[in-house]
Amino acid sequence: MLPVIIAIAAFVGVAALVFGVTLLFRGPTDDAVAERLDVLAGMKKGPSAEEKNSLLAGPLDDVPGALEQFLSRVGNLRLWLEQADLSITPANFIMITLGLAGAGALLVAIAIGSVLLAPLGAIGLGILPLIWLWFARKRRLSAFAKQLPESLELISRALRAGHSLGAGFQLCGDEMSDPIGSEFTRVFEEQNLGVPLEEALQGMTERVPNLDLKFFATAVVLQRQTGGDLAEILDKIGTLIRERFKIYGQIQALTGEGRLSGVVLLALPPVLFVVMLRLNPDYVMVLFTDPLGRTLLGFAGIMQILGALVIRKIVNIKV
Repeated sequence: MLPVIIAIAAFVGVAALVFGVTLLFRGPTDDAVAERLDVLAGMKKGPSAEEKNSLLAGPLDDVPGALEQFLSRVGNLRLWLEQADLSITPANFIMITLGLAGAGALLVAIAIGSVLLAPLGAIGLGILPLIWLWFARKRRLSAFAKQLPESLELISRALRAGHSLGAGFQLCGDEMSDPIGSEFTRVFEEQNLGVPLEEALQGMTERVPNLDLKFFATAVVLQRQTGGDLAEILDKIGTLIRERFKIYGQIQALTGEGRLSGVVLLALPPVLFVVMLRLNPDYVMVLFTDPLGRTLLGFAGIMQILGALVIRKIVNIKV
């Protein structure tokens, strides 16, 4: 029975991996460009006035709950890939994940000789693309947040020098490095192609979920509707962002011990499990063969997750 299961797992894993690599080299399709061309050609209706002004429709500090964030992230993989600046389609990403999961299950089944541990190998390798995507997205958003004060001051100086707001966007895209340079360049190019500025800013706030950027976009929309000194507003927003970074650095220093303790406590049970599996496999396999052992293993996993959430809630202080 075991050779048949191994053969099936090997076939599924290799087939999924080959199919994912094939889709990866085929290249992504730009659905946004096609949709915009359909609107210009009259084959599709553009966004309504309410949708265009949706940036002002909701509050600035409208932060969804944990469940809403989780469901939106799971259901919007394309947005996550775009936020991480990865040129790969969701279908390709899913196929690569499934291929690695099948390969992980096959490797564990062959190396250890136990089908019961194959799901652990599938999860271990299958989750690697998700971790990579999460870190790439977090790194890009963090870099964008650090560049935002300087870019706002650059646009403010351009406005005081007599340039238009669009020219300020172009200057920011030319002078600033990625990721903020590419985002402002995209807004400038969308505006040149006929997209209203409000809609282009709304798209940028969706691609980059940053509260300070939403302040900036809202200030621009309000200034175009009611008037005012936009340069002064941008200077105040830039100063606010810099002060927030100072406070955030102080909080990171004060919570460093708690974060390190959380990492040690969360890593200790899996490390001990691997050590015991290496030294005495029969002692550990009781957790999988005995009904009480499986119950205790599931309870331990649940408590591990709850502990991680509690530690994260303690050390994660929002500024």
